[in-house]
Amino acid sequence: MTQKNKIPYGVTTIHTPFTQVYLHGTKADLKLGDLLEVGYNSNFGKQDNAKYIYFTATLDPAVWGAELAVGDGKERIYLVEPTGPIENDPNLTNQKYEGNPSMSFRSKHPLKVVGEVTIWSGHTSEQITAMKEGIAKLNAQGIGAIE
Repeated sequence: MTQKNKIPYGVTTIHTPFTQVYLHGTKADLKLGDLLEVGYNSNFGKQDNAKYIYFTATLDPAVWGAELAVGDGKERIYLVEPTGPIENDPNLTNQKYEGNPSMSFRSKHPLKVVGEVTIWSGHTSEQITAMKEGIAKLNAQGIGAIE
């Protein structure tokens, strides 16, 4: 049974049977009902065909996803609904901190767009530059985390 969830200010209204809200940051212009699927060029790393779709249950990683995604499109954060099994994102879990503190996940199954966060604050230009430099350093060392 679908119920209308109470959504915070800045989020479009959604109808979903799930109690957990997941987020996906990107520069893609998507519509309600669109599916994010594997097999397309990744927004990160070598931009090879993505084997997984990445998403999170917390806002900050979604903001990073929108800010670091390739392309010139508008930075967007979508509310997404998994259509199949999900797993912890091994790129961010059990490495520096035990568990999954960023609540980051991935799936080989499509994510359905069920809403959009329209009001959010991004990181400072200094933070974005530092993150991009850190990613470039890892890439130079041959550590390309995103699959």
